[in-house]
Amino acid sequence: MIKGIVTDIQRFSVHDGDGIRTTVFLKGCQMHCFWCHNPETISHKQELQVNTAACIGCMACLSSCPHGALSKVDGKPQYSRERCKVCGSCALACYAQARLLVGKSMSVDEVMAEVMQDKAFYDNSGGGVTLSGGEPLLQMEFTMDILRRCRQSGIRTAIETNMAWPWERIATVLPLLDILMMDIKLIDPVRHKDTTGIGNRQILDNLRRLSKEKIPVIVRTPVIPGVNDTPEDIGAIADHLRDMPNLLYFELLKYHPLGTGKNRTLGIENARILTPPPDEFMHMLAEVARQRKINVRIAGESAKHK
Repeated sequence: MIKGIVTDIQRFSVHDGDGIRTTVFLKGCQMHCFWCHNPETISHKQELQVNTAACIGCMACLSSCPHGALSKVDGKPQYSRERCKVCGSCALACYAQARLLVGKSMSVDEVMAEVMQDKAFYDNSGGGVTLSGGEPLLQMEFTMDILRRCRQSGIRTAIETNMAWPWERIATVLPLLDILMMDIKLIDPVRHKDTTGIGNRQILDNLRRLSKEKIPVIVRTPVIPGVNDTPEDIGAIADHLRDMPNLLYFELLKYHPLGTGKNRTLGIENARILTPPPDEFMHMLAEVARQRKINVRIAGESAKHK
């Protein structure tokens, strides 16, 4: 039985493809972007999120831990990540949900059982299922089996991927997709590696190969202050898209500090706090891209502003 690690299954999503969708978030990513909105999906292993602000001091977690990772200090549980075996006992005992085990081992049957609950909504809205993450192609066998099962059930499929893979892996998954969504963070290879942990030569080569396929493609760029928020950066990305016949649109995503709080709950203390760019600035960047004669959208805005 094929199993994978899933962080969340989000029903009634309208941001990850057309129509009403179910988005399945898979755990694990080979990039390490410091601004990631979902840092709990970077590691492929299960993790414990600890929100100390939500703790009510009941100490139920203390008595439940079999590994001595918790002690009582000043009336509050003190947590040692070094001793923690991520067994999830404390999360199960926590009444206030101040402790959450991130990442659930699921079979394809279990995922499909949730997906199929909303098939009528997919059929009526032109929606379907989107696999996201993390990076879905990191769990290739699991991803492929979910996509096959969706196809067999008449459900439209989409995937969100960073495309940092050998083309052979991309080509294998394409026949099972109706839409492919991919990120391009930067064109400059040195800055891309500095900020994400890996180079972008393979990504840009795959983009070129993808332009020769028939599958509709959405390219997304998260606009991160101090990383890629200049007209030159956005213009350089748009230049790579202007001759792409299967591009549905280029979407700019405004940075959101959601990941900062999540980083703290995961024990990541070096998170940078940035200020989201104002709407007017996002519109200016969108206009820079539109000058390349491509369809441009700003994530979260209504159709009349696209």
